[in-house]
Amino acid sequence: MTKARKLAQHYIRAWRHHRGLTLEQVAERMDMTPIHLSRLERGQRGYTQDTLEALAFALRTDVGSLVTRDPSDPDDIWAIWDKAKPDQRRQIMDVAIMLVEGKRR
Repeated sequence: MTKARKLAQHYIRAWRHHRGLTLEQVAERMDMTPIHLSRLERGQRGYTQDTLEALAFALRTDVGSLVTRDPSDPDDIWAIWDKAKPDQRRQIMDVAIMLVEGKRR
């Protein structure tokens, strides 16, 4: 008996919803069928690095975010980062460094 291979977790559907796109819109950007994309989103189909890179481009994000970051989670640190202005981001970095290193800059 062959063991079923568990596919890696991802947030592709969450990113598509976050961007307000339909399966058809993203599939068209990827030159793939909506059925193929739906199966990929549901974990019924695997993906390659090339597919992830194309998805990231189509969804205006990066590959790392597709596999590690739920854009709908308001408590995620990246949700705060995305809302921050450049000056606020510098402050966030300063505080984070201070907390991690245990000293002031």
